[in-house]
Amino acid sequence: MGEIVGAALVAHVPTIVMPEADRRELNGGADTSLVAGLHRVRRELLDPLGADTIVVVDTHWFTTFEHCIAAHERRTGRYTSDELPRGMAGVPYDIPGDPELARAVAKVGEETEDTWVHATDDPYIALHYPTVNLLGFLQRDERWVSVGVCQTAEVDDFLRFGDVLAQAVSQVDRRVVVLASGGMSHRFWPLRELREHEGSDPANIISDEARAADRHVLSMLLEGDHAGVVDFMDEYRAVSPEGRFGHYLVMAGALGGRRCRARGVQCSNYESAVGTGQVHVVFERPPGGWTS
Repeated sequence: MGEIVGAALVAHVPTIVMPEADRRELNGGADTSLVAGLHRVRRELLDPLGADTIVVVDTHWFTTFEHCIAAHERRTGRYTSDELPRGMAGVPYDIPGDPELARAVAKVGEETEDTWVHATDDPYIALHYPTVNLLGFLQRDERWVSVGVCQTAEVDDFLRFGDVLAQAVSQVDRRVVVLASGGMSHRFWPLRELREHEGSDPANIISDEARAADRHVLSMLLEGDHAGVVDFMDEYRAVSPEGRFGHYLVMAGALGGRRCRARGVQCSNYESAVGTGQVHVVFERPPGGWTS
């Protein structure tokens, strides 16, 4: 029987794959803590757990009619971002997949009311940088599977899909880590102001309201109050969390939803990325299970 052994909310912002000298130039001489933070996620979460498969809930893979999961045996090639080709161009990747797990997720989805899941192994489907940007920091020998964020889903849809993922993991012989790859509040500065706000200082967050909402959510994550985060979603969406915060909600659903009690460990500073809120938070499975 398989199990989800760990999870994390991780930032994937383009800054992390820039050369260090460029990062420091944008940030007044200091480096972003998100880079060292990802190394810490690898060292303190992934290495000790010995995971077989890493599932990335990718906030740039927008779906509409169903939840989608990559079912490729392997994906290789080069990645160029259509959003920022100046900074992410021709990046090589080689990602062994886990089609058995992907098919298991789709099968459980078929058996779950009001949940629609499509497992795709189409060789031409796009890859996105919330997955690609993590590879240089976190990839070792594990299988990697990307999952989309359905833009028409509501809170309970995300939670239910997370539960589907957990049920599928339990049916295969896997030790799985779920990475919710995305930001917190997610509004950028207007183009003519953006270059004045490229530093990581939280003072560059787009508004006081967004910063306060992010800090409130972060405090609940660190306390293990996942019910509080879920119940805060209507208010939180006023500051436009990335991907409707679906990356977190799918992860939380896989860990027990509102019943999850796992406390978070902050592995980076809370930072700004041109107005958006970013942080790394890892969750280890408590001895009695995710809901104990």
